[in-house]
Amino acid sequence: MNASRIALVTGANQGLGRALAEGLAARMDPDDVVLLTGRSHQRVSDAAREVAQLPGTRSHVRGRVLDVTDTDDIARLADELRARHGGVDVVLSNAVARLLPEESQAERADEFIDVSNTATHAILRSFGPVLRPGGRLIVVASSLGTLGHLDPRLHHLFEGASLDQVEYAVESWRSALHNRTAEEAGWPRWLNVPSKVAQVSAVRAVAAERRERDLADGTLVASVCPGMVDTATSRPWFSDFSQAQSPSEAARAVLDLVFTEHVDPALYGELIRFGKALPWHDGTPPVEQDRLLRP
Repeated sequence: MNASRIALVTGANQGLGRALAEGLAARMDPDDVVLLTGRSHQRVSDAAREVAQLPGTRSHVRGRVLDVTDTDDIARLADELRARHGGVDVVLSNAVARLLPEESQAERADEFIDVSNTATHAILRSFGPVLRPGGRLIVVASSLGTLGHLDPRLHHLFEGASLDQVEYAVESWRSALHNRTAEEAGWPRWLNVPSKVAQVSAVRAVAAERRERDLADGTLVASVCPGMVDTATSRPWFSDFSQAQSPSEAARAVLDLVFTEHVDPALYGELIRFGKALPWHDGTPPVEQDRLLRP
């Protein structure tokens, strides 16, 4: 990586995103910059100030308002970092919309898809070209992002898909939700499953195009499952948190990917959990969970 590095974390006001920003700021060098981003100016400012004041912080920490649902805003920030710094070295895409089990999945679909998927596509498109050699572009996803969690009727939408094709599949899913035809087409009721599969598929698509060049210069593009994390977003969905990690604990495995010296070709472009690639075709559709959710 470059002597003076630029790192960006989306969804960094709280939870895992905040822990990732803290970990970067503690492990990067004094001349490096960590951009902590979110949609609220006040929360971003407060979080950046608090992280900067932590005893273990070594690098510069700056707050930057970024609305990940605004693709133009994402493109502007990428252009800004290219103009000011020649690019970016670390991008951790972590934004997620909080969803409660008792809420209608269809009614919350647009916001959830915009934050998790439209934003992921925009980040890959805008920050991929400005990622400097030896950089890291990592999308925080979930083990639910393997293809087997979808009905087999839907596999062809994501198997070997380009980024444009993934985006088309996501918008087709969105339209089916609005038209109330999603379930008959095979889409699970639980928004998190198609969303995560699409995130992982989008990363795979971009990585496939860049693989040879990136492996030659030590660049990593991948998605990551941090495991179960005890946060306000996950609390409503699970009853047993005995094995859950704190955000700081969950951040460690993600940060290890950032700071590893050599990129393992077996991990490049894959969904990684605790340092190992999860098989793309693993998983089963969430039939039991779907029965508990409102359409």
